[in-house]
Amino acid sequence: MSDALAAPRPIPLRRRVRARALDGLVSLAGCVPPAALRAGLGGLARFASRGRYAEQTRANIALAFGDELDADARARLERDVLRFAARQLAEWIELARGAPPDGPDAHRSAWIEERVELDGSIAHLDDVLALGRGAIVVTAHLGNWELLAARLRRRGLHGAVVGRERPRDPTSGWLVRMRAAYGVESLPQDAAPRRLLEVLHGGGTLGLLADLDVRRLAGTYVPFFGTPARALTAPAALARAAGLPLLPARCTAIDARRYRLTFDAPLELDTRLDRRAATLELTERLAACYERWIRADPEQWAWHQPRWRAVTG
Repeated sequence: MSDALAAPRPIPLRRRVRARALDGLVSLAGCVPPAALRAGLGGLARFASRGRYAEQTRANIALAFGDELDADARARLERDVLRFAARQLAEWIELARGAPPDGPDAHRSAWIEERVELDGSIAHLDDVLALGRGAIVVTAHLGNWELLAARLRRRGLHGAVVGRERPRDPTSGWLVRMRAAYGVESLPQDAAPRRLLEVLHGGGTLGLLADLDVRRLAGTYVPFFGTPARALTAPAALARAAGLPLLPARCTAIDARRYRLTFDAPLELDTRLDRRAATLELTERLAACYERWIRADPEQWAWHQPRWRAVTG
């Protein structure tokens, strides 16, 4: 049978179950207080201490921190990572029940402004937007990056975020619907560069999650916690094409309920260097920024991702 006539590969059972569970939790969230949902998911976190995600978390923490943390400290960090992931999921479920800020049900997402405070560093974003060519916001799988996008949307910004789409994973569709619920468009990582530039040329804000390795996209190796890690070069390439700096931003928890959204100073492409050297240099600076953030709030990073493939396989 030819490839054209071959039956599509089935969606793995665990992915179908995960997507249905998320839909079920969104429905449940309409019947229970948010605090009860967070408490329930937090109680389930201890059951996630086994399996491949927990093993990857454990291996990554050991590789990143080495002798900086003893065995007890690493174990505490692993538990804190799981608890924070449960909190994050509860907040995503709240976002999935929200509404865009310019729609008739905007009040349903008013909690975002109460939960996420902005500090004076928002001026970095305002200064770049004042140029009239949009803004490239780069963040990491740290804190709650979905709340970051939602909070900026509540502030009146428009644009899109770029995220991974898995054709055989219904969870990808759930994430797209969640973002649409709070008023943000999703674009796939392999979207044509022209589409990304359209967002910026329209004065929009483009959000990139660029702290992980995606093998099918262009990348280069940079130092990360003292070990070479493959990093995406797309942010640097986009900065060059748009003639804009990268704006590093993070939305990290400051207590059991609240977050703070903070911008670092813009990262400019060094145009004195040739194209390849400038791309590497900017990618290294961005990776160093991410490492500094993670060291400050290690329990809020997604340690379960296979970040050091060249080392761990």
